[in-house]
Amino acid sequence: MMHIRRSPEEIAANRARYEDHQKKGLEFAPKALPAPSPLPALPISADAIIHQETIPGSWYWSTKLLRGEAIRIDQAESNSTVALVAWNAHDTSERINLVDTVKMQWTTALGKGRVIFSDMGRVMFSLIEDSSGANDCLMGGSTAASNAAKYPGVKTRNTRDNLILVACKLGLDRRDIAGVLNLFAPVSVDYAGGFAWRGKRSNSGDYAELRAEMDMLVGFSNCPHPLDPDPIYQPKPVIVTRFRAAAPAADDLCRTATAEAIRGFQNNTMMLA
Repeated sequence: MMHIRRSPEEIAANRARYEDHQKKGLEFAPKALPAPSPLPALPISADAIIHQETIPGSWYWSTKLLRGEAIRIDQAESNSTVALVAWNAHDTSERINLVDTVKMQWTTALGKGRVIFSDMGRVMFSLIEDSSGANDCLMGGSTAASNAAKYPGVKTRNTRDNLILVACKLGLDRRDIAGVLNLFAPVSVDYAGGFAWRGKRSNSGDYAELRAEMDMLVGFSNCPHPLDPDPIYQPKPVIVTRFRAAAPAADDLCRTATAEAIRGFQNNTMMLA
């Protein structure tokens, strides 16, 4: 492997550019996310609904989502974590990237008003509604090993294996599965980088709505989060509704909240040109 040696001057210049970019991003970003979406969720107009699917506890599902459509993920009368992955429908090498989503918006607090980036710097989703304010974009989902340790002697399904099945049914494989967005997962990150489940779980009936900003293949897994403190494996059904979203206004919060979001939507425009 060839190592490139950089001069101290080049390293200093690169650091200065990064710090200037960080300063501008932090100055531009809003001081706080808007208040969570109100409960209960308003009904979706019947003529806007394209499809509705109930995902049983421990199960999985996938759908194609077109730009301008949206999905509502609704816990109904339960407390369930829903793991989500996504790929560009026209080029599945472009996929959801939660690390960049955090890094480019300077926060791990992913809620209403934020966007979710791909690994090519484009916006995949706008989070247009979110009643919980409790979404984990760093820790990932459960595995066979984590479930075996948490629920000894119990046969369970897990997020990793569910998403492998999703990927295979879409003509992909396990190498195509990137980071996982966990909706309704009140995970906090401490100063040392450790993860913890906050005392209060999300509310029964919480929901999130994500507007598609490109054509996508989207996969879901309905299994408990690895940090969920419930010692009993008992995931409940969730309802996913695919619907036609209202066209975003010029001052749409998701499109204007941060300098990085503006830049991401510019990248989307170039992709569509």
